[in-house]
Amino acid sequence: MVAEAEVVFQQSLPVVLDIDGVTSAVVSPLSSPKLGIRRPTASVSGGLSTSPVQEEDFDSSIPVYVPTIRSGSYADIGPKRSMEDEHICVDDLSSQLGCLFELPKPSAFYAVFDGHGGSEAATYVKQNAIRLLFEDDNFPQTSEVNSVYVEEVKSSLRNAFLQADLALAEDCSISSSSGTTALAALISGRYVLLMVANAGDCRAVLCRKGKAIEMSHDHRPINIPERIRVEESGGVIEDGYLNGELSVTRALGDWDMKRPHGSNSPLISEPEIKQITLTEEDEFLVIGCDGIWDVLTSQEAVSVVKRGLNRHGDPARCARELVMEALRLNTFDNLTAVVVCFVTVDREGEAVVPLEKKRCCSLTPEAFRSLRNLLDG
Repeated sequence: MVAEAEVVFQQSLPVVLDIDGVTSAVVSPLSSPKLGIRRPTASVSGGLSTSPVQEEDFDSSIPVYVPTIRSGSYADIGPKRSMEDEHICVDDLSSQLGCLFELPKPSAFYAVFDGHGGSEAATYVKQNAIRLLFEDDNFPQTSEVNSVYVEEVKSSLRNAFLQADLALAEDCSISSSSGTTALAALISGRYVLLMVANAGDCRAVLCRKGKAIEMSHDHRPINIPERIRVEESGGVIEDGYLNGELSVTRALGDWDMKRPHGSNSPLISEPEIKQITLTEEDEFLVIGCDGIWDVLTSQEAVSVVKRGLNRHGDPARCARELVMEALRLNTFDNLTAVVVCFVTVDREGEAVVPLEKKRCCSLTPEAFRSLRNLLDG
């Protein structure tokens, strides 16, 4: 672990957050031989959705919308010999961080980390992500969400990614060839701001009236802006891989592929940040590692989750169903899915959760006669 002097903070959190206590990963047993770590097949089924998020400024004129937030997650080792994914689910940040840390309500935090070259980098970032974000001096302590709050949170998210990257370089217990992609989603305030920071090829997809709205871009060599940036930084793309090794162009760690701190490098940890103000048209958010998106489009994933919510209303079951669908389609990687539901609250203050639909069944002649006799007395 990095010594306290190596990552300096002026403020300490009032409560130490037990990350393991607020995540709900379920990992399946070993299923098949190990595949390559740095050069997995980079096929994408059906391409990306045609509806990326339209970047918008914060708008306080939008009617106040305060949903009940609930989430579920599921993780599976897939066809690999080791599990290198990690994730975080915190539905109520205020209760986790303590009363001395002021946050807009509701506030929630979710993240997925897809490790490579071993699990060390992903595990370290999971254990330190919330500390790095909320101990940032510039993270706003306020109950109000406004344009100033939005810009300060963006700055803190960006700084948390960069600090995590530096910490991985300084920790001698973590191999320089170990790295992780990272995607974090922060939900906050009465106007329900959703902010997503991404470095790598994990993906966040918002469901708005059944339609997939992508909240992140995949940072891969096939992404034209990323390819241009890599080549302008002196990197090369060989067979679809950065410098012939990595299938992503942004990641935390991987210091054997990065230049010294402060130097321009083809592989960067700078996150791309997108934001949107949620409304009653927004149903849920899906966050997943690339093991999901290698075989499912954004719209296909949204459809799987929506069907599940209509049947049983359980986000954890939906996350499992999404992972199982990716396995059925022969994904080659570890799998992690997080489903975050925005539940409308009715006039009596009760959350409106879809009831599980009962399946129709046929009675045997004998059962029908028994039922008839019972009804006839």
